[in-house]
Amino acid sequence: MSTAMESPPAASPRWPWLAAFMAEERAAWIFVAKTLLAMYITCWLAMLFQLEQPATAMITVAIVMHPQSGMVLAKSFYRALGTLAGSLFGLALMSAFPQQRELFLLSLSLWVALCAGGATLYRNFAAYGFVLAGYTAAIVTLPAVSNPLAVFDSAVMRVSEVLLGIIVSGVVSDMVLPERLRDLLRRSAREHFAHFIDFARGSTGGSIPRRDMEQAHMRFVRAAVQLEDLRASVIFEDPEARARSSRMRLLNQRYMAASTSFQSVHHLINRLQRSGRDNVAAALIALYAPIGEALSPEPALQQIPGVLAPRLQACEASLPTLVARLREALPETAWLEFDTGADLVRRFASEMREFTALEASLRAGHLSGSVEAVRFSRGNDYLGAAVSVLRTFLTMSALSVFWLISGWPFGSSAMLLATIFSGLFGASAHPITAIVNTLVGYAAGMLAGYAVTFWLLPGGDGFTMLIIATLPFLLIGPYLSTRNTLPGVGAGYTLGYVYILALKNPMVYDPTHFLNDAIAQVVGLGLTAVAFVFVPAVTGSGWQRRRQLVQLRRQVVLAASAPLEGLLYRFESVNRDLFQQIVTHTRPNSDESRSLLAWALSVHECGRAVIELRQDMADSGLPAAVGEAVQHAVQTIGRLYQQPSAAHWQQADAAVDRAIAMTAHHLAQARSNCQSALTHLHLLRSALRDDESAMAPYISSVAEPIHAS
Repeated sequence: MSTAMESPPAASPRWPWLAAFMAEERAAWIFVAKTLLAMYITCWLAMLFQLEQPATAMITVAIVMHPQSGMVLAKSFYRALGTLAGSLFGLALMSAFPQQRELFLLSLSLWVALCAGGATLYRNFAAYGFVLAGYTAAIVTLPAVSNPLAVFDSAVMRVSEVLLGIIVSGVVSDMVLPERLRDLLRRSAREHFAHFIDFARGSTGGSIPRRDMEQAHMRFVRAAVQLEDLRASVIFEDPEARARSSRMRLLNQRYMAASTSFQSVHHLINRLQRSGRDNVAAALIALYAPIGEALSPEPALQQIPGVLAPRLQACEASLPTLVARLREALPETAWLEFDTGADLVRRFASEMREFTALEASLRAGHLSGSVEAVRFSRGNDYLGAAVSVLRTFLTMSALSVFWLISGWPFGSSAMLLATIFSGLFGASAHPITAIVNTLVGYAAGMLAGYAVTFWLLPGGDGFTMLIIATLPFLLIGPYLSTRNTLPGVGAGYTLGYVYILALKNPMVYDPTHFLNDAIAQVVGLGLTAVAFVFVPAVTGSGWQRRRQLVQLRRQVVLAASAPLEGLLYRFESVNRDLFQQIVTHTRPNSDESRSLLAWALSVHECGRAVIELRQDMADSGLPAAVGEAVQHAVQTIGRLYQQPSAAHWQQADAAVDRAIAMTAHHLAQARSNCQSALTHLHLLRSALRDDESAMAPYISSVAEPIHAS
């Protein structure tokens, strides 16, 4: 360390913008080189093995290649699954309707539509697997529709070509200048850990402005979702990551739980300060201060979990004594409020200790023993998926009817392109823009393919000349894919160029077939755009955001009624996934954004309190009268969040009040059973009466709202 400190600082570049540009260009051209290498190796092997369509294997390479090797392997895995599933369904479909073309096309359209709908319900490359399952069935069966006996050979060839492209892509990505996804995961995880620790340490002074808490909540949500997305891909790249996968999931769940408790503590302190209960707020700040001290070793050690975990454990052990001392200094009328906050602080300290201890064990590589199995649940929009199913089915049905009526020889090409892009863009927020960009790139790729096919390739002989003829135009597509300013153009160019080349061994030069096939492909892609005009995409639309907000509020209904086993983990993860989906398509700092943040924070706090309250009811055996009152309060809170209104707010507030009175009445004879339930009920009442929260429009003047200062 001393040597590093004594060494002179690295000289900053004279032109920082040029250094950044060169670094970006270097990464882009490495990706281009790896993609081209994999594509040409795949093409050579496909010709060597005498596969029918080397272009299919090359397209597979173009689709699955990614700058990071983990992404390539993850995408390849789901592409292989989708290809196998689609091929098997295609065989079954052709076996069922070998001579009934109408029933065959109807069934194929329904299968492709269902796969497109499935793609909208999954994240990352799992969604792509559904798209593949849909259009692989079309790839396998449509060319054999006039010769059903050839469908098995077609399926074998397509699977062989796809798997060849997958294998070559994985080998090249992993062996040639690999960029490891695990490095990005490790770096991101440590950045999020450091930010959370720093934010928790810096908040020991007490009140946090509402806007700062909202921004912190957005960052906590993005961190949780990003880490789960990275974990889901890095396990394909790294055996060590696969061994750590269950611990990484548990770490993410503990991170989410700790962030929820953190927010609840500060919401309560803020409400106490605004309502003039400064003595209770000061006591809770004093109780919270040891956590800040535990998170504040010497500066060089402040973000090392192995140092923080034992300090937090010692802090947690010291809290009960401090709680008793601070409680004695308060008047008896303030004890309930203090006990509520003290329970939250102790819960936060415990969750922080568990979070840092697990982070420390992961960094140290201590993987002995088993851990609790958890999963990151997603918030899916099934009605939105149904819209995608309807749109894709109508698109495929329209093309099928046109093909049957017209007898168009190239109708299968149009259907194939419609199949591919209906699924790919089904979950896009701006599908028409994406299709137009892709169509522009696709048309440019076909023009380049025409020039190469009829001007350059006929004059060459052998694989070397094939590379020389196709390389200058082929590298344009992968390079454009690295430019964020041209989304979709690079991928469209590569697909159009490789698909229209239709490389074979030997090559076939037929200008008429070439032009007819190109027209059919453009028609298929164009009809996909038309379908999105008549049945618009729902992703990111105001209609979907309103429905997702309703779904987010219903998480409190879930907290109030679902079985308790695994409920906390499901509640925390679904909340964040839903919030991330909504906020992604919401204009920052708008009224809609502020309303969404208010509801998200309210759902987190009340839903978590309801779950903790139900666990108290299940574990402690409350007296029958208390249990009945608490259960009624839980049900009315769920009704309030399902259908927010002033009447439902009054019912919930009154039910919580009755439950508090009933629990307090039985406290003397059943303190061990009732104390925890009483503090959770008080937290719920405090949250219900917070007029800075999402409850503000419904708060009755009869109650005692906590007014903003």
